[in-house]
Amino acid sequence: MVTGPVVETKLYRPRNRQGLVDRPRLDQRLLRTDGVGLTLVSAPAGFGKTTLVSAWAAESAAWVSLEESDQDPTTFWTYVLTALNRVTPGIAEGALVLLRSGPTPIETILAGVLNDLSVLPDDIDLVLDDYHLADGLEISRGMTYLPDHQPPQLHLLISTRADPALPLARLRTRGELVEVRAADLRFTVDEVDSFLNTVAGLGLDAEAIATLEERTEGWIAALRLAALSLRGRSDTTGFIDDFAGDDRYVVDYLVDEVLDRQPDDVRRFLLETSVVDRLTGPLCDVVTGQPGGTAMLESLERQNLFVVPLDDRRQWYRYHHLFADVLRARLLAERGDIAEPHRRAAQWYGDAGDLVAAVHHALAAGDVDHAAELIELAVPGLRRERQEATIRRWLDDIPEEVVQRRPVLAIGFVGALMAGNEFPGVEQRLQDIERQLSGPDDALVVVDPGELEHLPSAIETYRAALDLVAGHPAGTIEHAAHALRLAIPGDDLTISAASALSGLASWAGGDLVSAHRGYAGAAAGLERIGHLSDVLGCSVTLADLEITQGRLRQAQATLERALEVGHGVRGTSDMYVGLSRIAWERNDLDAAADYLRRAEELGVVSDLPQNPYRWRLAMARIRETEGDLDSALDLVAAAITVYVGDFSPNVRPLTAVRARLLIVRGDLSAAQEWAESVPEDESYLHEYEHVTLARLVMAQRGDAAPLLERLRAAAEAGRRTGSLIEILVLQALAGRDPAVLERALTLAEPEGYVRVFIAEGAPLLTLLARLQQHRRGSAYLRTLLAAARRPARVSRPAAPQNLLDPLSDRELDVLRLLTSELDGPSIARELVVSLNTVRTHTKHIYTKLGVNNRRAAIRRGHQLGLLTR
Repeated sequence: MVTGPVVETKLYRPRNRQGLVDRPRLDQRLLRTDGVGLTLVSAPAGFGKTTLVSAWAAESAAWVSLEESDQDPTTFWTYVLTALNRVTPGIAEGALVLLRSGPTPIETILAGVLNDLSVLPDDIDLVLDDYHLADGLEISRGMTYLPDHQPPQLHLLISTRADPALPLARLRTRGELVEVRAADLRFTVDEVDSFLNTVAGLGLDAEAIATLEERTEGWIAALRLAALSLRGRSDTTGFIDDFAGDDRYVVDYLVDEVLDRQPDDVRRFLLETSVVDRLTGPLCDVVTGQPGGTAMLESLERQNLFVVPLDDRRQWYRYHHLFADVLRARLLAERGDIAEPHRRAAQWYGDAGDLVAAVHHALAAGDVDHAAELIELAVPGLRRERQEATIRRWLDDIPEEVVQRRPVLAIGFVGALMAGNEFPGVEQRLQDIERQLSGPDDALVVVDPGELEHLPSAIETYRAALDLVAGHPAGTIEHAAHALRLAIPGDDLTISAASALSGLASWAGGDLVSAHRGYAGAAAGLERIGHLSDVLGCSVTLADLEITQGRLRQAQATLERALEVGHGVRGTSDMYVGLSRIAWERNDLDAAADYLRRAEELGVVSDLPQNPYRWRLAMARIRETEGDLDSALDLVAAAITVYVGDFSPNVRPLTAVRARLLIVRGDLSAAQEWAESVPEDESYLHEYEHVTLARLVMAQRGDAAPLLERLRAAAEAGRRTGSLIEILVLQALAGRDPAVLERALTLAEPEGYVRVFIAEGAPLLTLLARLQQHRRGSAYLRTLLAAARRPARVSRPAAPQNLLDPLSDRELDVLRLLTSELDGPSIARELVVSLNTVRTHTKHIYTKLGVNNRRAAIRRGHQLGLLTR
């Protein structure tokens, strides 16, 4: 069932009207937009904003016609990114996947798209029409980011009735804003003459033109209505003399004139269909209760009765917004009750599967029970598509007494509140649902009675999540266990959620065995119901836990099995990044690099939200191993900028990873600055940070032995063998004790650890050599010593281009920089050339490689061996 489909007609650039009035003064004003990031066309309704922008914007503009339903951030950015993707295929595919995958900061999503846009050879216009309908706090966050970071190739045009919540004053001061206001859009006397006489053919004299210009103040909508009323009228002078009043009365008067001149069937059609935002023949038939809607719409278009076509096939239309507003007001004034057409529209949209639109009309009809029923049907799909904000808005529209009778609806609202981090009051709602369930069944209203069976376990699952947020892992485990006891057989989604929450709580408390058990159960349940992408997400966590437990072989098996189960689905890249880490631990650097290449070739569409930072962290390990600490630090810095967390505890903070690199580089003062922020808590949550502190103390020639002993005891008690091996290595170094090192070797040998030993350099090599004197038959020791003496380099084969038109040396330089985080201007500065030169090289690269965007060029470059890491 489609809950919120992408309405294709919203992405069509409106066709230019025939007989437009030439307005060179506005053309000149808009020409000043070259090199300016934002053009704002802001004026009240009926001032011709859409017509102006449509006539001026490039034919290939990315166009979005916005509606009130687009206030949901996921919906809004889906349309924006889809529009960009239409004009430059592939430019936003990865961003769309990230957007739909879950709570990813919009800045992170936009950053990748803007980087790709920054190297395009051609400019792109992005037009957001009727922006006021979608504007709000949830949208302004990303929209504020956009003009501050957009590359010169992107030109943003906003058409709106009210100034948007953007930093207009700052953009104005910087000279980065062109504004077109109502005063600019008003018709001059000459333009009124051109419109009424040349376009409309009314043959009015100069006095009549001047009068209409004065009375309308150049308001285009009023002039258009006046032209309709004047057609065929003999007493034009009397009409114009009586034409007076403010805008509201003028419009009312003119609409009376227009409507009164229409046949009864046309007038009735106009009024009744004004309740819907988008018009199509079958919908109009249902709303009016009469056939012939398609023919009527085509007739209205031919008569220029304020009908705007939304596609090239004459299937979808809308009324001019001002005209629609007045029609609705007239319909209400004449009939008093307009619930029936809204009720019919709700039924049509519901049958068509557009549940979001159906809910809107049911609410407009005052039929809150039908709306509640539709919401119950819509909730599963909307939650699957991460559109909980839409569900949350409906909560304010449904009276509490209706919710109190519908426990399934109530639990859907709880999920929306939790997704929006609105935790206060949730427990009370859960108690209310429990009271509903304890009452008589005939007092409840449920669309699908089978859903009732899921509610007890769902309630406990949400309580487990509340305790997790509140920092009460014991409560999370208790409620999750209760949810599992209450879950009905076959409810794998609830069982998986409860198992994962229990695992998260155990993980945060350092109980990795229970955490692993919880996540393994979640993965199994999700696999049974076919949620393969979520299975891969669980596999990432399972492998992380297994590595911490020192079970490299099991971690490798987990990731390889996940690839077998879900290869090609979202999360596949993450499996390769995980395998790269295991190969690195075993010092197989070629395999580690190859896994990362394979992950990159799959592209962002195959990434889970956390993979961008994980990939950079994995590549930083390889760079450090090669001795390129500067590159490693740059990669970690990039990982920090794209970091996306989840409910998993952040037990390996990137700031601590950066501190370790600083210690290796000898920048102890910078590492000490980091150390000041480390919590005193030495529990598992901060184990990695305190092991890093021990490294810093040792580098400063201090006594790290007490700290290391506490960490060793805790890791041993928690059966965290992976952590224990590293701690034992540091203890061996601190005390120059081969016996301690021998214990670390005993734990590490079955799993094939190498890097944890040889990364410590000459001091540990000395200890290994001393051990070898007593264990000359140890193949493991020989392997470690040989690896320590061998230069660490990733194999980089020669790169024949195999292209009919090979890339030049400078184009190869540009291609290599495209793999970085640099935008177009930064690449130009790096190469000491102009931005236009970079854009020319990029265009040539795309042509020679047969691609049309940055990500595809990088992928193709790797496939051809043009890029080596």
